[in-house]
Amino acid sequence: MRKDHRPYFVKQLQLRYADWYTDKRLRPQFQYLGKSPAVIRPWNVNVFGYSVRVGDYAMIIAAPDARVNIISWAQADLADLSEIIQNAGKNNGKTAMDEAEKAEKWAGKGIVEIGDYALICPGVRIHAATRIKMGHGVMLAHGSYVTDSDWHGIHDRCLPVGKTAPVEIGDNVWVGDHAIVCKGVSIGENSIIGAGSVVTRDIPANTIAAGNPAVAVRELDPNEPVKGRGAIFANYEETKWMLELADKDAHKNNSIKTWLRYILFPTHQD
Repeated sequence: MRKDHRPYFVKQLQLRYADWYTDKRLRPQFQYLGKSPAVIRPWNVNVFGYSVRVGDYAMIIAAPDARVNIISWAQADLADLSEIIQNAGKNNGKTAMDEAEKAEKWAGKGIVEIGDYALICPGVRIHAATRIKMGHGVMLAHGSYVTDSDWHGIHDRCLPVGKTAPVEIGDNVWVGDHAIVCKGVSIGENSIIGAGSVVTRDIPANTIAAGNPAVAVRELDPNEPVKGRGAIFANYEETKWMLELADKDAHKNNSIKTWLRYILFPTHQD
């Protein structure tokens, strides 16, 4: 396909349905989802766990073959803690009390916090057992993976979660295509992680890092200011209006007839 053949009103109907799905079906899966999220194919976004928080103006792009997965995992969730402790009190057994202590230890862990203006591309996976915190304007490219855990013990393969340590990603960080950010890592603001890199140690601010393991290969020019995604939303209503005008103009010559013809009988000219 070389252009979008949909009539403007058809595209608007599809976008409104996506917005409705985001608000009614996807939003309840988050502990918090900020205002005006733009989610492309929200039915291909999976959110699991109680503690997933995303700020304002997030853009999440998903696809049938590259779903977005955001998981907040803990051995016991806060919602289960009360029931476990009640059962421990009834049974007065050591095993039940052990379970209560385990629940108290793990309750509230497995937190995902993402700031405003985030860009999350298809195939992104964010898996937290302790805490993953991202600042404002973070960009996660296609297939990138952020995790704070090994997910199994090195020697005890039956041990769930395994070794875990919090991850912190600063404002305006750009994580490249299929890059992996591992447990215990801190990435400073404005830094860029190259495609396919594996980040196993801290990356300072204003740095381009690449490789396996990722190392600094260049520093950003301190005299060149970084324009983050927040700049797009400095005047949100005006920007939205201008984009709608441009979109309407791009679709002005599309009709139901040409759209159906393209769907049924596509040609090289399409």
